Amino acid sequence: MDIALRTVMLGVVLLLLSSSSSSPGVTVPPPNAPCSRCCDHMPPAEGSGDPPTRAEFGQVPEIRTHIDMTILKGDKGDRGDRGTPGKVGHEGPPGAQGVAGSKGSKGHAGPPGDPCKLPHSAFSVARRKSLHSDDAYQAVVFDTVFVNLDGDFDMLLGKFLCRVAGVYFFNVNIHTWNFKETYLHIMQNDTERAIVYAQPSDRSIMQSQSVMLELRPRDAVWLRLFKRERENAIYSDDVDVYITFNGYLIEAGEE
Repeated sequence: MDIALRTVMLGVVLLLLSSSSSSPGVTVPPPNAPCSRCCDHMPPAEGSGDPPTRAEFGQVPEIRTHIDMTILKGDKGDRGDRGTPGKVGHEGPPGAQGVAGSKGSKGHAGPPGDPCKLPHSAFSVARRKSLHSDDAYQAVVFDTVFVNLDGDFDMLLGKFLCRVAGVYFFNVNIHTWNFKETYLHIMQNDTERAIVYAQPSDRSIMQSQSVMLELRPRDAVWLRLFKRERENAIYSDDVDVYITFNGYLIEAGEE
């Protein structure tokens, strides 16, 4: 069966080959003939000239494609993390002064301040007993107090002890004794600053002395009765006040 079918097919092929070789205008190239184009035997077209060479093909303008990236742009992504701050740059030159702004509105009243605290010091003392001179100098002590701010006058010592530095005014009033000399000094520490003096007389009189002194803290101001080289005394009694010693701060200074 297979041999009969192969024989029929071989006959059909041979029949086709013989019909194609006998068709007019068809040339079957002989074996080993070079390959040629079907149009090589035709004359070139008018004005066509020689075919373009490879160099002429090199002069053809280059064609570059352009892709619109906006078409390919995707959606906006999420915001990234904040980067590390950079170093501080150099300070630039000062700019020009700006235009003055408009005046602001009035602010609220502040709380009341503390009252002004001025330093002060003052005393006024008296003695109601007479005093006679002794073999040594005596400090005149007092037994009556009129004014003694902050206790600056020491009643036991009979001395004003400076607490606030500054300029002070002092005044002393005494009553003389008949036929006796009156001889006292206003003392600053151990220095005689002013004298209270009256000569012996058959009449007793009131004597007064005043002085301004600049004191420092812990300075002492007091009255000193002269010693017994002279008959020296001051008079007073329990009924009236004859002997007074006063002082007060005029202007505070730097401590």
